[in-house]
Amino acid sequence: MKKLKIIMLLFTATILFSSCATTYTNRDPVGKYFPSVSGQTLTEEDVELPKFFSGSEVILLIAYKQDTQFDVDRWLIGLDMTNTKAKVYELPTIQGLFPRMFKTFIDEGMRSGIPKEFWGGVITIYSGGAEVQKFTGNENPNNTRVILLDKDGKVIFFHDRGFSVQSLNELRSLLTEDN
Repeated sequence: MKKLKIIMLLFTATILFSSCATTYTNRDPVGKYFPSVSGQTLTEEDVELPKFFSGSEVILLIAYKQDTQFDVDRWLIGLDMTNTKAKVYELPTIQGLFPRMFKTFIDEGMRSGIPKEFWGGVITIYSGGAEVQKFTGNENPNNTRVILLDKDGKVIFFHDRGFSVQSLNELRSLLTEDN
């Protein structure tokens, strides 16, 4: 019986999450400043973005749905295999009222699949999710939105077409030595 209740809750949540999503046309935000939004790490630290990153270059791997994790992982592996020294943050970004209502449930699910030592590098954005999705667009939501922010929070690299070695190399070429 408990299993059935959990399945029904997940089914209801899935319907509610998908029914409140708005589609925004994809756009290239290079040259623009990342929007001011708040988020929380999986270690439960509240952060204001992009202020949290100020003073250093940072790579953001933005995911709009759970299925994006496959592409995020490819980027993480590529960055690791090339010894990329920049800070990297995953930003699960969810829009709508209903996901915020299930925030604890969603965050616990992420914590169960991510080793604890990496929780500080995952910042979930709920209340500003729509702003971030408008900023990049959310068509083809299985693709990670890869952003390189300069030290002032301006986008200097953007890619949203799935992992590619060419794009990884282009991203790496834009990193400064002292990041």
